[in-house]
Formats: sequence, C-alpha cells, structure tokens
Amino acid sequence: MAEWSFITNHGRVIGYIYRNPRSTAREIASAVGITERTTHNIIADLADSGYITRRKKGRRNIYKVEQGLPAVTDTNRQVIVGDLLSVVRSKKGMRMARIRTTEMMVANGYSGQMKLLID
Repeated sequence: MAEWSFITNHGRVIGYIYRNPRSTAREIASAVGITERTTHNIIADLADSGYITRRKKGRRNIYKVEQGLPAVTDTNRQVIVGDLLSVVRSKKGMRMARIRTTEMMVANGYSGQMKLLID
C-alpha cells in the first residue's frame, strides 16, 4: 500500500516551523522527510503567500507563522491557520480548534455532520 497523509508537505513544514522557529531548511527537511530543495521551495511559497515571515539573525533565519490568515482549502469555508496549528500545541488546543471551527462552520451556513479525525 502506498504511503499518504492527510497533511500536505506545506502543512507539515508550516507545523514544524511553528514548533521550531529557529530551524534551518536542512533540519526541517530531515524532520519532515523531504529534500532540502523542496523545503526551500515550500518556505518560499509560504513566505510569498504571507503565511510565514523570516528575519535574519546572524547566519540563520528565524521564522514566524502568521496565524490569523485563512488556510488554503479547496472549499469555500474559512479555516484559520492558528486553529490548525492549535492541534499541534495540545489536547486543549485541539478542543478549542474544534469549537472555533464548529462556530465558523455554523456561521458560514454549514449544516452537515462533522467528524473530527484527530483526537
């Protein structure tokens, strides 16, 4: 069976950067399981789209994830980046993300049944 994931490489990179803002592209690539070149391309995508900012400190970059932006999805519903990253933080964060996402979905007119895949 082929390996696959619910989370894209972009999602995995932004999650790693969120937890490790002082990481190098090589460290990110190793942790995420992709090439360093792909990591550089993803970091550029995320920075160009405003999802992360980078600041030089000596020879290293220090990254900051912009949590208030909507996550890129293929639906018309908005999910905020910070809500997705709260899943990374803790079980309490997972509960808060679920509550906030549910509130947003109701506010946007979603009336179907939701099932949380991560718990």
